[in-house]
Amino acid sequence: MDSLSSLTGAQKDELMDNVKQQIAVANAQELLTKMTEKCFKKCISKPGTSLDSSEQKCVAMCMDRYMDSWNLVSKAYSMRIQRERGNM
Repeated sequence: MDSLSSLTGAQKDELMDNVKQQIAVANAQELLTKMTEKCFKKCISKPGTSLDSSEQKCVAMCMDRYMDSWNLVSKAYSMRIQRERGNM
């Protein structure tokens, strides 16, 4: 017997909400990891115990640009999914 078919509607909704939340957390972790990796490589030439002002400014600008790009791609992806669902 399929265990999903034995769940009530409320239980299925709760399970879907849980999965969506886990996906959101995974996406946020991926965003932070990639942003840290890319901005560190771009901005920090000689790692040390602190960042100088130019490194701080570079990291801040890099993170802003990365977030703007991430948001733009996410929005475009969401719109594409909505369009494709509408054509079904």
